[in-house]
Amino acid sequence: MIRTLTTRWTVIVPLLAAVALAVTWGRSLPSVAVVVVVVALAGAVLAAVYHAEVVAHRVGEPFGSLVLAVAVTVIEVALIVTLMISGGDKAASLARDTVFAAVMITCNGIFGLSLLVGALRRRVAVFNAEGTGAALATVATLATLTLVVPTFTSTKQGPEFTPGQLAFAAVASLLLYGLFVMVQTVRHPDDFLPVEGDGAVGEDDAHDERPTVRATLISLALLLVALVGVVGLAKQVSPAIESGIASAGLPPSAVGVVIALLVLLPETLAAVRAARRDRVQISLNLALGSAMASIGLTIPAIAVATIWLKGPLVLGLGATQMVLLALTVVVGVLTVVPGRATLLQGGVHLAVFSAFVFLAASP
Repeated sequence: MIRTLTTRWTVIVPLLAAVALAVTWGRSLPSVAVVVVVVALAGAVLAAVYHAEVVAHRVGEPFGSLVLAVAVTVIEVALIVTLMISGGDKAASLARDTVFAAVMITCNGIFGLSLLVGALRRRVAVFNAEGTGAALATVATLATLTLVVPTFTSTKQGPEFTPGQLAFAAVASLLLYGLFVMVQTVRHPDDFLPVEGDGAVGEDDAHDERPTVRATLISLALLLVALVGVVGLAKQVSPAIESGIASAGLPPSAVGVVIALLVLLPETLAAVRAARRDRVQISLNLALGSAMASIGLTIPAIAVATIWLKGPLVLGLGATQMVLLALTVVVGVLTVVPGRATLLQGGVHLAVFSAFVFLAASP
């Protein structure tokens, strides 16, 4: 009975979110409507997590970890492009701010939270160092090529790429992401599966049956509806967010941080739930896979969008952001190499994430 009610709830909520999006799209929302949209947004997030887990359970790992990461990132790209079209020159750095925020949220926030939850459950969080290290190396390379290098190029003034440089970065990002997906799913999938001590079936999963093809297809469709609702409703409340950020005296870059937090909320919840079920490797796959997809898919899409988008495209990070990125990579390497982590490593990553959020609000 409870399972039936849960299933009905996860079917109804995405549809209601879609209806709310259709009713409010393109309209100025009063305060009461903003509250309703936020409630619908939260419900769509929870429903997205449920349906992503159904699909992941059907296809298995490591394919399951790709489902939510790619789905969210595709819609994140659509949100960024939409806001850049409507924002003009004011949105020149929106892609950079959102992608960098996504990297910091995934590689420090989700990563650290997963390790913390896993270590609280078993004292030591165990994971596959080979696969996790390869994912971290890919994220570091993508972030450096697309977000650090533009600050130091000299052909064009400012932290921007020339059209040729942007095309190279876009193609390199797409190829590198595609290569990682091939390695993860075809060549070396065992490197991304839970190791001994990190794959025990929790009590909640012990009697779960593998979803049918029909149930999986329904969940996949509802997952896409829920994600469209998440991003669309987030865009609808973004004017209220921008107004609130301006009223609070926060910098414009904080908008990108808030957008990334909203869009990555489904992945955060899914990663925490996986860690609670003693599947830390799955949580880390979600975190690093999301960071990788955020760069490897967003930058090529933005590069193509610049064909019709007017105004500059600022991709290069500032000095403070580069320091935080370098610290993230160093701490990540030291965490991944042993293949095991305690509460300390989780706390260190969360401290870096907290520093990012604080400095985003008070640069």
